[in-house]
Amino acid sequence: MSNSLHPMLNVAIKAARAAGALINRAALDVESVRVAQKQVNDFVTEVDQASERAIIETLLTAYPQHSILAEESGNEHGTKGSDYVWIIDPLDGTTNFIHGFPVYCVSIALAYKGKIEQAVVYDPSRNDLFTATRGRGAYLNERRIRVSKRSQLKDCLISTGFPFRRGDNFKQYMNMLGDVMQRTAAVRRPGAAALDLAYVAAGFSDGFFESGLSIWDVAAGSLLVSEAGGLVGNFTGEADFLEQKECMAANPRIYGALIPVIGKYSKFATAGEKADVRQAIDSGADEESAQADQSDAE
Repeated sequence: MSNSLHPMLNVAIKAARAAGALINRAALDVESVRVAQKQVNDFVTEVDQASERAIIETLLTAYPQHSILAEESGNEHGTKGSDYVWIIDPLDGTTNFIHGFPVYCVSIALAYKGKIEQAVVYDPSRNDLFTATRGRGAYLNERRIRVSKRSQLKDCLISTGFPFRRGDNFKQYMNMLGDVMQRTAAVRRPGAAALDLAYVAAGFSDGFFESGLSIWDVAAGSLLVSEAGGLVGNFTGEADFLEQKECMAANPRIYGALIPVIGKYSKFATAGEKADVRQAIDSGADEESAQADQSDAE
């Protein structure tokens, strides 16, 4: 199959595998990896940085006129203003990695004039390679993948990501999580959004939602989902989501079913929906306070 791949996708695969080799070597002695904290609960390691350097070097050796947008180094590399922009997350799931929890990946996407055209998500611990080229379908290890066929939310396995930064609206998220949990078979929180999206594309899970994500978290995974027959957008279902910091993906039937459940929690929800959410949160807080008072009295 490799001979039929788009040449830019082949270069992205080469870059992802080079980064994956570095990550796998470091994983053999993860306790010796140097870790820095960008902000509370947001970590970066020397492995993130080495992985990013290996990816950028591979990409720019092949395409020196292209631009780079990377999680750790931003847009300081490559040719500014190019129509071609490589969007890179060198190690999605860093917190998992530094704990030896084997759920993390390399994510590389190529945007042309703002539209994602090539995508690679590589899980080095399992040697799973997810790839997509716009219009050519999505693949896992050279096997064509499709989103799941489940049509009822109650039968679905949904993945998500918990808020972890100061300033995140934890109470609103817990209400949203509760709404989803009551309507589905199960909810999982693996800890690497790019891999979550790849799993939706492969049909391993039926849907995904998370807020607070950056473009490098979702760029590659979003093309995998759409090329596997799924839908991806913000919480209200709009497709222009890449830089809106909220992402929802699923097969088409489940996507439609999730919109009324989590759409009201979107930053783009109507004023009435936002008021209903605030009221639900406030009533929940009042109930917790009453329960605490009752417990103290006993």
